[in-house]
Amino acid sequence: MAKPSDTIPLLAPHEGEPYLLTPGPLTTAYSVKQAMLRDWGSWDDDFRQTTKHIRAELLAMVDDVDQQYDCVPMQGSGTFAVEAMLGSLLPRDAKALVLANGAYGLRTAKTLEYLGRSHVVLDKGDYLPPRGDEVTKWLDADPDITHVIAIHCETSSGILNPIEEVSRATYAAGRKLLIDSMSAFGAIPLSSQSIQYEAIVSSANKCIEGVPGFGFVIAKKSALQAAKGCSHSLSLDLHDQWTTMEKTGQWRFTPPTHTVTAFAEALRQHREEGGVEARGSRYRANRDALVVGMRKLGFETLLHDRWLSPIIVTFFNPAHPNFDFNVFYELMKSKGFIIYPGKLTVVDSFRIGCIGQLDVHVMQQVVTAAGAALDEMGVDTAVAPIAAYNEREKLTAE
Repeated sequence: MAKPSDTIPLLAPHEGEPYLLTPGPLTTAYSVKQAMLRDWGSWDDDFRQTTKHIRAELLAMVDDVDQQYDCVPMQGSGTFAVEAMLGSLLPRDAKALVLANGAYGLRTAKTLEYLGRSHVVLDKGDYLPPRGDEVTKWLDADPDITHVIAIHCETSSGILNPIEEVSRATYAAGRKLLIDSMSAFGAIPLSSQSIQYEAIVSSANKCIEGVPGFGFVIAKKSALQAAKGCSHSLSLDLHDQWTTMEKTGQWRFTPPTHTVTAFAEALRQHREEGGVEARGSRYRANRDALVVGMRKLGFETLLHDRWLSPIIVTFFNPAHPNFDFNVFYELMKSKGFIIYPGKLTVVDSFRIGCIGQLDVHVMQQVVTAAGAALDEMGVDTAVAPIAAYNEREKLTAE
């Protein structure tokens, strides 16, 4: 099999753009950018066929051989699509158990507050995932809970959550599962033949490597049918969007036409690379090269290896008095790499994404740039504060 670097046209920083080492938006292929150069009529049959095509391609990724599911694109950012899923597929008298271990689980809980949906939160903090036995205990203790909501990859820390065991626990207790797979879908398998769920939600600008502008919900048709009249919002009514697309092939309101056609090209590249398995394999190789290299410089990961996702890695800020993240950020940018600030409350950290048009060679360049940036800052070791290590060990002790 050809290496990713042999098959994927990577964009070099010297071509005018830095690599985006973020969990989306991310670095896209030149052909994806090129697909946005044409204007489209949203009512035109060519564009309607493009919409039909991407819906079918996304359904194929979940192995919908029984045709139980359908795919509903929704305009807006990923959070728009998450809110559409929650507001449409959670009945108004439902009660949800939100599994949180970072900012996005907590954002789900905040969304439910706005929606007026009853919910409770199992908050695991920044270092550990929710486990199946914990879900079972919560569901056994509260028979009013009807749904479990899980984050597939929590990108504030980089934890890849154990969705399979969460699903088993949920359905063993006779409840339903909604999955926010925003940053994992397309690189981490979510086959409906092996994992039970009512719906998953993701976005164009994540592991499919498209550009921002819309998200999509893949849901059981039975759940979509039951969602009639449930939504709090006209714009985010998943049932109405679905029935309109089924009837006319069109989006209800002005679609992000350029983003949609770019996504069709990104899907073609995803398929030609080898699909979910190959995309995930490239991202895992990226993560491994990054982690090995950064640790040689003295950096340490927030998470133990067991929970490191192939999507994004969080590193502790060095303890050295000369280290300043803002300076480090600008130095990395000047070398062609845009990294991500941390999103933790307990310790200072930063994040480096492994997704997008990146391969192992690029990640090795990232490590080289990080080492040069430390030298320019007068930082001779990237070892983290002992307090950061102690906090991690205390909170991860099982």
